[in-house]
Amino acid sequence: ETWQPSAQPWEDTAWTWPPQPRSKRIPQSPSARLSQPTEEQASVQHGGRGHETGSKSIDRRLFCERLVCLVLSDCIARVQRFLVTRLGEDWIFLVMLGITMALVSWTMDYASAKSLQAYKWIHGELKGNIPLQFLAWVSYPLMFILFSSLFCHLVAPQAIGSGIPELKTILRGVVLKEYLTLKAFVAKVLGLTLALGSGMPVGKEGPFVHIASICAAVLSRFMSFFSGVYQNPYCYTDILTVGCAVGVGCCFGTPLGGVLFSIEVTSTYFAVRNYWRGYFAATFSAFIFRVFSVFNKDAVTITALFRTNFRMDFPFDLQELPAFAIIGISCGFLGAFFVYLNRQVVLFMRRPNAMTRFLTRHRLIFPAVVTLVIATLTFPPGFGQFMAGELMPRECINSLFDNFTWTKISGSPLPVGLGRSAAWLHPDVSVFIILLLFFVMKFWMSAVATTMPIPSGAFMPVFILGAAFGRLVGEIMATLFPHGIVFDGILYRIIPGGYAVIGAAALTGAVTHTVSTAVICFELTGQISHILPMMVAVILANMVAQGLQPSLYDSIIQVKKLPYLPELGFGHMSQYNIFVEDIMVRKVKFISSQSTYREVKLLLDSSSLKSIPLVDSRDSMILLGSVDRLELLALCDWWLSPERRLLMRDFPRHESDADLAPYSLLQITAWEEKEMDKPMEIDEIRVDPSPFQLVERTSLHKTHTLFSLLGLSHAYVTSIGKLVGVVALKELQKAIEGSTRSGVRLRPPLASFRDISNHNSVPKPPPSSPTSPSAPASTPPPSPPTPTACLLEATPS
Repeated sequence: ETWQPSAQPWEDTAWTWPPQPRSKRIPQSPSARLSQPTEEQASVQHGGRGHETGSKSIDRRLFCERLVCLVLSDCIARVQRFLVTRLGEDWIFLVMLGITMALVSWTMDYASAKSLQAYKWIHGELKGNIPLQFLAWVSYPLMFILFSSLFCHLVAPQAIGSGIPELKTILRGVVLKEYLTLKAFVAKVLGLTLALGSGMPVGKEGPFVHIASICAAVLSRFMSFFSGVYQNPYCYTDILTVGCAVGVGCCFGTPLGGVLFSIEVTSTYFAVRNYWRGYFAATFSAFIFRVFSVFNKDAVTITALFRTNFRMDFPFDLQELPAFAIIGISCGFLGAFFVYLNRQVVLFMRRPNAMTRFLTRHRLIFPAVVTLVIATLTFPPGFGQFMAGELMPRECINSLFDNFTWTKISGSPLPVGLGRSAAWLHPDVSVFIILLLFFVMKFWMSAVATTMPIPSGAFMPVFILGAAFGRLVGEIMATLFPHGIVFDGILYRIIPGGYAVIGAAALTGAVTHTVSTAVICFELTGQISHILPMMVAVILANMVAQGLQPSLYDSIIQVKKLPYLPELGFGHMSQYNIFVEDIMVRKVKFISSQSTYREVKLLLDSSSLKSIPLVDSRDSMILLGSVDRLELLALCDWWLSPERRLLMRDFPRHESDADLAPYSLLQITAWEEKEMDKPMEIDEIRVDPSPFQLVERTSLHKTHTLFSLLGLSHAYVTSIGKLVGVVALKELQKAIEGSTRSGVRLRPPLASFRDISNHNSVPKPPPSSPTSPSAPASTPPPSPPTPTACLLEATPS
């Protein structure tokens, strides 16, 4: 029922909080008194005295309820203001992001662990029946991988793959549609959980960076209800940077290495103001992630994920440093070969031939074949017994990092506490053969498995490969020095597990071109005893790998042809000898203040530029600013809209457009033609008065620095305020590739000795076409075909 105020004395004030002072009652006139119903009339009207009493009690109860609601809403508003003003919006956002990602990470780990337990339980229950064991061993991961691939393909194809290459592109300033949506989040989480639960050699760190970035983007939209600062595009970039750090930090519980790894992988230039945000959110998320493990009784207390127990007093001898250096250099070559093999597999799948067209039409065949081959080769009673095929990824890492020397216990009774490491010992095969087979087979399996159309990363498979290679070198060193190394009269034995940790850090650093993998290994193992040899190995691996191949993420960017700006080569003098005037596009499409709507419409239909430069006139070419494409589209639509046509005074009005259609179609057409020839109303659109501008003599090095630092997609080239060209990512990328890869000089011969008067002269008016002006008269006559001439014909992207 709708509440109606009564005439009680305590109800004659407005329903506001806090209560306002009661105003004086104005005496009523006699006529007003006579017009009011008497008590008997009111009693009859409301059904008697009892109904009047009930109405009063209902009114009092409603008053109390509203009073309580007002008090509660006021308290909530005060608490909200206190939290925002005292704690700050950043802290609230970072805490929410950390808790959310910790919960997601722990849930995914728990679900995938239970799936792997069920996988091994089924295999153990069918022991003795080899055909059924093989069928279960192959069909279980096949079912998970196919469902993951199908779900991602139907819900969000953007969830396929790692996600770090796309995030590098987004942080670079390029907009990629549907990559940071809630659909991609659901598809990524569910698909990655299924992929991890299948036991295939895929990782979670790369996809988890994507998941955390999506979570940060969604939370920023939620926080924008409280503050509009989260809608700022620059704040959006900072939010994604923090999301990347949280993704790595809560993936393995490594906040320090996670922040550093995210900076190295995703950023060319990093804003120091985001440093504390990344560390706070990553640390909080990693702490909550490990607390969940303690609550679930997966761990006794908060410890490292792959805790080691190497001796601290003398972890290694200086005579072992050459072996560590060999591990680093070898991992550099192996990491470069891994990137090359991965790229060749992707390029082969993208090559236009009959097989790839067939696989494109039937998308589930490729992941099914890869899963079937890998599961068949790792079947424990079969070939898998010679490569520890029964071990799952985390079991592999724990066993490779143990303190036992396998060459000493091979062929003898297994010691107490060996645990899952017994899978590496075969009564008829040497430990070296098992480690070598494991490394070789898992190497190509991981390179191929990461190309399947599922959410997958390469960090964890490469980490296991590096640990296996380091363990192989450590076992060889233990065989060469069976009694250990003597130092100061004391005999110290060699620890192959330490070699495994160093190999894991070196190979992952070589594949990703990062040094922070050493810090991640320190946090994963809980020990920094091998800090010196690990840093030496990681740096040597990076030095070798960077000279041979790009990083795995940059390789994927090149294969997918994402608009990402490559890095400048170190020590190439050509980057200082090439200037903007040699690579810019001179045929710029523009609009002027005198441009008609017809010219604007023609420009919009003939190009896909997101922003269009605005000049003063066709003769002066003075750059006034830039106009967004959506603004021009909205202006053109409104200019010829029926609403505006009806508002025009010189056009006959009718009651509706339906009355105009039968007999005034020719009039409408004539009116539109007349309106299209009118000059555009600049005052009706928003103009960016300060687009980024360069001068003709800006070097390639400085241009690359500005584009990378500010995240530019294009920049206008001006000469004394006059628009003479434009440089976009496409032209800059071609110039950088030409100056660093093959040493091609894009600058024409004798370009530095051009007549200075040519630069200072006033350019001639461009042709009559307002949308495609030719180069100004200050440019020299056409020269013989050079790489520059090829660039001048390109159009800005």
